Amino acid sequence: MAGVVVVVLRRRPLGAPQFRSNWLVDPSTGSYTASIPSPTGIPADPELTAHGVDQAKELGAHLLTVEPPIEAVYSSPYYRCLQTITPFVTLQKERLNRLRGQDVGRNADTNAITIRPEHGLCEWYGAAPFEHPTPASSDVLKSMFPHLNDAYRSAVFPARNGETIAQLHDRVAAGVQAIIEQCDTEGKRAVVLCSHAASIIALGRVLTGVMPETIDAEDFRAFTCGLMQQLNNPGPRPLSAPAATTSARLLSLDRCLVPV
Repeated sequence: MAGVVVVVLRRRPLGAPQFRSNWLVDPSTGSYTASIPSPTGIPADPELTAHGVDQAKELGAHLLTVEPPIEAVYSSPYYRCLQTITPFVTLQKERLNRLRGQDVGRNADTNAITIRPEHGLCEWYGAAPFEHPTPASSDVLKSMFPHLNDAYRSAVFPARNGETIAQLHDRVAAGVQAIIEQCDTEGKRAVVLCSHAASIIALGRVLTGVMPETIDAEDFRAFTCGLMQQLNNPGPRPLSAPAATTSARLLSLDRCLVPV
């Protein structure tokens, strides 16, 4: 586990419509609505705006420079996250094809980099007496995102009726534990995770093993296209576990790639 470098990124902050459209929910009925139709037909699953797409392209170019090179991609299956990480996967495949054409990377597998849709990285919905939306199925998403690995099976799924903060932390901890174990087994040195604000705050805590005294502490910020690189992993830790005795080393913490 200590050999895996985890790079975490997120999509836009809630309440900034220049990056993606928003949605509404009636708390008395659990009915979700959106003013702009979603490509998947799910109100809580909007696509990026033109500005958000530009950010995703800039992010994709930056991820090509990460060392060690990213060898595995996991993403929340929501449309906006898949749309965010797709430019990187496309650029990576193009780079590998060029290397093969130059006979430099003739053994490179251009199919090695795919998007693994992991529900453990999904959006957080608070506990409620009704069921919250879920992402579209892999069959639907594959037709929209050809790089999606529709054979991948998620390790964790959020509760349909939402989660408490503690349940969010435990879900993220279980999800990233499974991801790191899989990367260890496959010999992957670096992995990128694309997720949402609340899940990324939880990711920062479970990856470092450092939990704040209060859950509302501003210890990890999730900026638009923010990038966090984590090394020397002490191991994912759920909210209820004892405090970590060793702190992790963080690089590029909360770096905003595009000024907003």
